[in-house]
Amino acid sequence: MVRFGYQPKKINKIMKGSEFNRRKFIKGSAAVAGMTLLSGLSAETAAAYEHLPNETTFWEAPTPVIKPIAPRIKFSVIGINHSHINAMVDAVIRGGGEFVSFYAKEPELTGPFARRYPQAKLMTSEAAILEDPAIQVVLSSITPLERAPLGIRVMKHGKDYLVDKPGIITLDQLAEVRKVQKETKRIYDIMYSERFENKGTVKAGNLVQAGEIGKVIQTIGIGPHQVNPKTRPAWFWDKKYYGGIICDIGSHQFDQFLFFTGSTSAQVVSSQVGNVNHPNYPNFEDFGDVVVRGDKGMGYVRNDWFTPDGLGSWGDGRLTILGTEGYIEVRKNIDIGLPDKAGNHVYMANNKGVQVFDTNKEVLPFGEMFVNDIVNRTGTAMTQEHCFLATEIALKAQHNAQVIPLKLS
Repeated sequence: MVRFGYQPKKINKIMKGSEFNRRKFIKGSAAVAGMTLLSGLSAETAAAYEHLPNETTFWEAPTPVIKPIAPRIKFSVIGINHSHINAMVDAVIRGGGEFVSFYAKEPELTGPFARRYPQAKLMTSEAAILEDPAIQVVLSSITPLERAPLGIRVMKHGKDYLVDKPGIITLDQLAEVRKVQKETKRIYDIMYSERFENKGTVKAGNLVQAGEIGKVIQTIGIGPHQVNPKTRPAWFWDKKYYGGIICDIGSHQFDQFLFFTGSTSAQVVSSQVGNVNHPNYPNFEDFGDVVVRGDKGMGYVRNDWFTPDGLGSWGDGRLTILGTEGYIEVRKNIDIGLPDKAGNHVYMANNKGVQVFDTNKEVLPFGEMFVNDIVNRTGTAMTQEHCFLATEIALKAQHNAQVIPLKLS
């Protein structure tokens, strides 16, 4: 497979008989590239805009066209401090949720959010939602430090909870959340959007479950991000408010490690974090990596805030899955080796040959599965223990990480 430079004749020859169609690929990719510029047009694109927490162009983007199934639950939103909330709301609407109401204490955010979702009523307090017996689920992207305490209040009011990552930022918070969840039997799910709202990762999951690469040995997940200082709120620069880089960004990669290896227990082999190039923000972490070992596979995680401005994406997020009979690589947000750089592409090599999948038409199942879990009291979208274990690994890796002494500035 040609990795550097685009050579159509060689690629066409390699892909003959596969699911890869170059003409269709280029046409579809161009459409996706255009959608990326209009970041609010789709849930998966919204999830991708990790580097735009409150940017006006994001919040003011047109409301996406959603084709929901008939509403089966009523839900509300409390806290909209990160734009991931858009993807979360869209996913639940697609899955059969009726968006009833929302509350946020920041007027500069409530206006644009209300215009995006005019069907939802702006409430004057958190209590107005928590005490509404018609509301079954609360969604939130409130600041990370506040997410677990809010989730505890939500569960104590008899409601289920879907929260942006990181959904819990300390081991003490995790212990309390586990305790209340066990007592109330409510659902506390974290929206790991790099798996649930990325079509390439969904496709990779289907391929692995179909046995296309045998048994999974290891996952390598990298989460590079663009820092964009002018768009960041003050809390972004102090890890006491977001838990640190491994807790925050790394939570995605630990979720995927557990999912693809099938591990139900894991230990952190080594971890390190550092602020190597942002001396003006001494409480910030811009690099971290982890080696983790599970009962059914191994993993490596790297997170950083060094995506260059010229890339054209918030980050070249990738996932590599090594199996006993092949491997898969997911180019999530961008593929710099293609002429239009479109993401959502999956590369697979196994004993049958090589295939490339354009997954931009893949169905995202999380929303419907999550709503089913609310209605049926099941864990099909994500088991409760998986949710907590992914968080626990991230928190332990963060807590025990060695501090990198390297300074580049």
